[in-house]
Amino acid sequence: MTALIKRILLPVLLVILSYLFWLSDNLTQICAGVAIFLFGMLSLEEGFKAFTGGVLERVLQKTTDTLPKSMAFGVATTTLMQSSSLISVLTISFLSAGLLSLSQGIGIIFGANLGTTTGAWLVAGFGLKVNISAYAMPLLVFGAVLVLQRNKKWQGLGYIFAGIGFLFLGIHHMKEGFDAFRDQIDLTQYAIPGFKGLLIYTLLGIVATVVMQSSHATLVLTITALSSGQITYTNALALAIGANVGTTITAILGALSANVEGKRLAFAHVIFNVSTGLLTLLIIVPLQHTVDWVSAALAIADDDYTLKLSVFHTLFNLMGILIMIPFTATLVTKLETWLPDKNRRAELRLPVNKTDERVEVVKAQYLNASAKLYPDTAIQALIQEVRHLYSNTLEVVLRGMSIPRDLVESSKADLSHELPEIRGQEQFHGIEDLYERYIKQLYAEIMEFASSVQAGLTPNQSVLLVQLLSACQKLIESVKASKHLNKNLIHFIESDNPWVVEQYNNFRIRIAECIRELLRLQQFEKGHDLLTCDRIRIYAEQADLIKNGDLFKIIRAGHIPGAVSGSLLKDGHYSSQIISALVDSAEIIMKSVSAGVDPAEMELNLAVDEIEELARNKHQG
Repeated sequence: MTALIKRILLPVLLVILSYLFWLSDNLTQICAGVAIFLFGMLSLEEGFKAFTGGVLERVLQKTTDTLPKSMAFGVATTTLMQSSSLISVLTISFLSAGLLSLSQGIGIIFGANLGTTTGAWLVAGFGLKVNISAYAMPLLVFGAVLVLQRNKKWQGLGYIFAGIGFLFLGIHHMKEGFDAFRDQIDLTQYAIPGFKGLLIYTLLGIVATVVMQSSHATLVLTITALSSGQITYTNALALAIGANVGTTITAILGALSANVEGKRLAFAHVIFNVSTGLLTLLIIVPLQHTVDWVSAALAIADDDYTLKLSVFHTLFNLMGILIMIPFTATLVTKLETWLPDKNRRAELRLPVNKTDERVEVVKAQYLNASAKLYPDTAIQALIQEVRHLYSNTLEVVLRGMSIPRDLVESSKADLSHELPEIRGQEQFHGIEDLYERYIKQLYAEIMEFASSVQAGLTPNQSVLLVQLLSACQKLIESVKASKHLNKNLIHFIESDNPWVVEQYNNFRIRIAECIRELLRLQQFEKGHDLLTCDRIRIYAEQADLIKNGDLFKIIRAGHIPGAVSGSLLKDGHYSSQIISALVDSAEIIMKSVSAGVDPAEMELNLAVDEIEELARNKHQG
């Protein structure tokens, strides 16, 4: 249905525009001004994309950890990019990729609404007072020269210069078009007084913003029309309110391809802008008096309606923010209740027994079109999804070995005395089934997403991408090794030979002890000791029944038949593969998350031969 509407809407819009162009050359100039302005915004967006490659992530980490900082970030970025709609979509992208929390995202949205008022001030205070087309031309020339360079940073700067130039040129053409249009038709004859006029022009502001996908463009159009006397001051106020409400449509469209966190933020954006708009309409008269008082204090003339519109736009956005700030935490809680995350399995707990396996095939949580907007968000989404795969893999291995996770996470010191003996094959989960439902689809989506974003990554990000995919491959190897070990566990665990049963339980204990340590590192927070991975490797070497010779002693003593000893040796190798692959993948993920880890600490990671030597010495001791 949506696709059908889009197919019908575009031809209708083109026909309407063609009729308007035929009707009046001045209307053509106004529409061209809007088009040039919007193209300038697209150029700015393209320019800022060139300055990524870890920058966005570092800035976000340092500037959005509190609500005031998040709001300041929203104000600053919207002032730079001159588009609250763009910032809203980017914030949804950051949130979907796990770079932000919902409360941080809401703070940025608050700040973006306040930041968009700077555009109104610039246009009303500067754009209409001077011939800004004179500034536009040099910017376009320099922009074109820089865009033709091969260096991406120079290209990005060129797009920014060109974007600003197009913005100035668009404002100039809109102003000129309305000035010329005034000599032919006086649009103020269509002004509608009273509350009815407020509602109608608010609706017009919403529609205009939805069509142009930019509240800033609607505001500039409103200010230029107001400066030419084509609309009344009161109707202009209503258009500004409508522009604020209409800008939420861009966030809604951006959230359609995002995960549930992005949808929550879009809903928060709608709640904030709509409630602020409704409140402003209800108190429009006292708010106008406040605007008059503030304007007088700022030495703004009574008849300078464009600057007074800027004051109004700032005041009602500031009012909305001040009212909403105390309820931010409540809003976050409500949004999480209204839009629950049905697919969230960051720490997946598989069913306790086979009869309770009702979970559908696990899919990616963070990989979506919204995360592809910027290289930073794409890489962060991949990191989060690899962590998701890692968590699922740990759980699958535990299930395959029939090891209770609650026991592994407990504080009991010695698992060798606590790990329950297995009685009956029904206690085992089939690795093949677990792989199909909890690993396979997720792994496939990670590989597909990585393939689709690799072309736009920086060299450093490309290296990180390869490392993340290597971690995924190791996780798959651990599952495959678990599958082989699982088969013999099922076969030999009920053997009449207690020595055989004991050795297979030793494999389980060794895996359980290593996964216990890995679970303690599962949060992968910056500052975790990377040497913990080496300690796990050393323990695994010490507990390796083949390398420490214990298994051969038992075989030579005749406790285990020759037919079984071959399987034990092979399964001992599989248990080592499981641990090695899990530890290697954990180390890769830790290094990808802890971008600021001390390089000296990373160099302290032990080589394989050093680990084996330490394990040998400790075992002999």
